[in-house]
Amino acid sequence: MADIDALRARFVRTLEAARGPAAGPDPAPYADDLLGRWQEPQRRYHTVAHLTAVLDHIDVLEKYAHDPDVVRLAAWFHDAVYLPERSENEERSARLAERALPEAGVSAARAAEVARLVRLTVGHDPADDDPDGQVLCDADLAILASPPSAYAAYTAAVREEYHFVPNEAFRTGRAAILRQLLDLPRLFRTPYGASEWEATARYNLTAELEMLSLPPGDPS
Repeated sequence: MADIDALRARFVRTLEAARGPAAGPDPAPYADDLLGRWQEPQRRYHTVAHLTAVLDHIDVLEKYAHDPDVVRLAAWFHDAVYLPERSENEERSARLAERALPEAGVSAARAAEVARLVRLTVGHDPADDDPDGQVLCDADLAILASPPSAYAAYTAAVREEYHFVPNEAFRTGRAAILRQLLDLPRLFRTPYGASEWEATARYNLTAELEMLSLPPGDPS
């Protein structure tokens, strides 16, 4: 269970580091707005637990980032707008960052960078000269390298979010996403992600894709 008070404190620290402690209004309402979004009832995987995991992974990877505070803000915003039936969640989340962060005292340049990073999570394919994008995308995809039980819980939660999609359509769509990920030259771009997560993630993705290719009800 995510600790909401701890998350709120993490956001306050990150916002104040990105803008300066006295450079804008009280951070708490911004934290509470974001936390409210991350706790909406339609979410099953994209919850405060996912947010916490991404922030924790950024802590692991922050030495590779150019501006870790901007990466952390991007984590807060990257799924802040999330409706499973909509395809433009990342774009709407980026626009939310573009509106909220300048109002909260963050410079226009840093707010724009947060929005750019959020948009990168559409395809998780940052450039070789984009360390902040690499850290955010690696942190977001780290769930793919989970142990079997955690990976199974992740896939079950994703299916619950898309409960309104018929089984065959879901299997087809999910398989396409898995192939898109497996077609990337590298899932993880940071040295840590490449060494610690890549092999396990590819194993998990391949195993899930094989399961999806089985006829429904096939126990093999």
